[in-house]
Amino acid sequence: MTDIVGKDTRSRMMSGIKGKDTKPEMIVRMRLHALGYRYRLHDKRFPGKPDLYFPKYDAAIFVNGCFWHRHYCSYFNWPSTRPEFWRDKLEGNAIRDERNKEYLIGKGIRSLVIWECAIRDKSVTEIDGVIEIAERWLVSGMQSTEIPI
Repeated sequence: MTDIVGKDTRSRMMSGIKGKDTKPEMIVRMRLHALGYRYRLHDKRFPGKPDLYFPKYDAAIFVNGCFWHRHYCSYFNWPSTRPEFWRDKLEGNAIRDERNKEYLIGKGIRSLVIWECAIRDKSVTEIDGVIEIAERWLVSGMQSTEIPI
């Protein structure tokens, strides 16, 4: 199947996709900050530059986009154009994410992944539930985990 937009248009669209300060990330940041949690943004000392790093809790939160990090949910579909490129790209992203998580664990830093699908198109009540889970995880000392749908 050919793309419905031209190559230049597709290139411009793809270059506009942000890697940080995404809408789901901003929702998580604002809610946790309002609850009194303080964190560092995109700390370059750690691989993967966690979206939020909480020094007090030795914890990192990643707010991952379902497409770019290959989360098999309703928001993920394999692209039909250039399938080899996309398979290599997205598989590489998933492998790198796992390697980064193992590094953090080795350094005694817990990590939480909040998937885009847990926040996107959700009601305020559902988002509050996700934030409550994240808050409980943060103060609990539990090891690394994920919050999917």
